[in-house]
Amino acid sequence: MSELKNDLLLQALKGEAVSRPPVWMMRQAGRYLPDYIKLRQKYDFFTRVETPELACEITLQPVDQVGVDAAIIFSDILVIPQAMGMEVQMEEGKGPLLPNVVKTESDIDALITTDTAERLNYVMQALSLTKQELNGRVPLIGFAGAPWTLLCYMVEGKGSKTFDKAKQFCFTQPELAHKLLQKITDVTITYLKAQAKAGANLVQVFDSWSGMLSPADFKIFAQPYLVQIADAVSVDVPVILFPKGSWYALEDLSKTSAAGLGLDWSVTPTLARQLTSNNITLQGNFDPSKLLAPIPQIKKEVKEMIDGFGTRRYVANLGHGILPNVPVDHARAFVDAVKEYGA
Repeated sequence: MSELKNDLLLQALKGEAVSRPPVWMMRQAGRYLPDYIKLRQKYDFFTRVETPELACEITLQPVDQVGVDAAIIFSDILVIPQAMGMEVQMEEGKGPLLPNVVKTESDIDALITTDTAERLNYVMQALSLTKQELNGRVPLIGFAGAPWTLLCYMVEGKGSKTFDKAKQFCFTQPELAHKLLQKITDVTITYLKAQAKAGANLVQVFDSWSGMLSPADFKIFAQPYLVQIADAVSVDVPVILFPKGSWYALEDLSKTSAAGLGLDWSVTPTLARQLTSNNITLQGNFDPSKLLAPIPQIKKEVKEMIDGFGTRRYVANLGHGILPNVPVDHARAFVDAVKEYGA
């Protein structure tokens, strides 16, 4: 295995002194890149995800074209419900659809929890191939969706502004909800450990909908499962937890075995540092919509963001995934602004 030529991200997660923060962007592999759009016109979504050569090519595009300090494997959080036996459809521009939702205990009992790594072997192959192609240029990030967020899709059947069906399920049948959350957690741990074995240098857990929960409900339905995953997987590789919208959980999560916490734009650097007592690496939190601003403004705001967090225990990133309509040179300006920091 080749030595990493650029291990800034791993240094930042260990809390080591770095000359500048590392930078990558959530959803950097994909929809805003013209070369990705060409592949999208040729192959449907799950063909792109399930073909290791295509997933590898897509994963490498932002490293080559935008200059990020890490590659994140091209995949989707809904491969876990798929591996558990649920049908997942993906329509371009419409988002995911799970036609047969989880409603009853027998639905939960029917979910498959065995052979996860084998069922998702295409992800492992994509990781191994990408690791080989990267040849130590930058670290490779693996990922999974968090149990609460996956429950949202598995019970609701599609994206939602409120996820009230999913919340109703949890609030009216908490025992069933915990049974489902635990199943998802067990499968996710197996999956992330397999990713580490296949070549991921670190992993991120996306809790995209945790901000739907009140602080009290987050502690019941999201936090215990995030902690279980961090505890189990961090013995293999560093784990970044990203509970979007749940700034109120930062203090608790900073005391876990996670190496980093992702932040959205709803929390200031100062408050995030205060809540975490500066004892964990923070990642984020540039509003992706700001990448549509003029380039000089992007560069100015990136500098202000890093000034706010400081260069130590910090990873520059967006507060959520990059938008499809961001010009590539604006994405590059974001990355360049981080690289020029303090130079």
